[in-house]
Amino acid sequence: MEKKNIDWSNIGFGYVQTDLRYVSNYKNGAWDDGCLTEDATITMNECACVLQYAQTCFEGLKAYTTVDGRIVCFRPDLNASRMADSCRRMKMPVFPEDRFVDAVVQTVKANAAWVPPYGSGASLYLRPYMFGYDSIIGVKPANEFQFRIFATPVGPYFKGGVRPLTLRVSDYDRAAPRGTGHIKAGLNYAMSLYAIVDAHEQGYDENVYLDSATRTHIEETGGANIIFVTKDGKLVTPKSDTILPSITRRSLLQVAKDYLGMEVEEREVALSEISDFAECGLCGTAAVISPVGKIVDHGKEICFNIGESGMGDTVKKLYDTLTGIQMGKLTPPAGWVKVIE
Repeated sequence: MEKKNIDWSNIGFGYVQTDLRYVSNYKNGAWDDGCLTEDATITMNECACVLQYAQTCFEGLKAYTTVDGRIVCFRPDLNASRMADSCRRMKMPVFPEDRFVDAVVQTVKANAAWVPPYGSGASLYLRPYMFGYDSIIGVKPANEFQFRIFATPVGPYFKGGVRPLTLRVSDYDRAAPRGTGHIKAGLNYAMSLYAIVDAHEQGYDENVYLDSATRTHIEETGGANIIFVTKDGKLVTPKSDTILPSITRRSLLQVAKDYLGMEVEEREVALSEISDFAECGLCGTAAVISPVGKIVDHGKEICFNIGESGMGDTVKKLYDTLTGIQMGKLTPPAGWVKVIE
């Protein structure tokens, strides 16, 4: 299939309307068959539950062109499972996980001309999401829902591509204990908007959020999980019930163990110990891994190794190995890569 005439190497991380998107509606206790549509517009009543009480959740994953020309997605079954968890927590009907994966395949196939070519540094970002659709004025869950997936070609998540980021320790909280920090609810991201705009205005790339109960432990940033590398080469990731279970982070832990022979550890990470780490990075679907050069804790700067390439040696190995799996240059673990065509 002939690709769209786009300067793939210079696109940013933004929305570009593509040809088709997937839509399925839930009504009277059941999901309809779903379909692809050219219509990118959503029309709903002014009293729709999502507009009044933010009953919505979403996912994010990518389609890539591999080195041998295939179009693939990376672990969409885990996105299906995580969205099911989000739906249960948000009192929304679960969209069946097998249908979720099939809807991803349909959406990618329908927009194959928008999947960037191998080597461009770009990908086709997929946004599955669900929201309460019917009119609700009392505080309660909706009765009708819509599940959708749209696709958009994207470049690097952070402006300027792979470069060392500067983070700050935020005075705001991202999630409360026993709250919704562990699911991908839209309201979690609304909570972070004020803080991220303020961080950018102050010259920082992102916020580091601490646990809201004691404000002594590292949790994650507004849009990504955090990884650390010790001076003796161990991969450490913060563990908390209020951290979103990043698919990229989980994959990196396995990559570190099985491909690089590293020791890995998921545990609480105290703010007071981060100066002891050699390297730091942010990981997630959008960013894959972005190196962190510095964390600023109220004027105190904690710097990390970034090497000549702008990435620490270990973070670069992790990045190269994971992207090598995604791009078909390395043999993936069973079930990690979903071939679209």
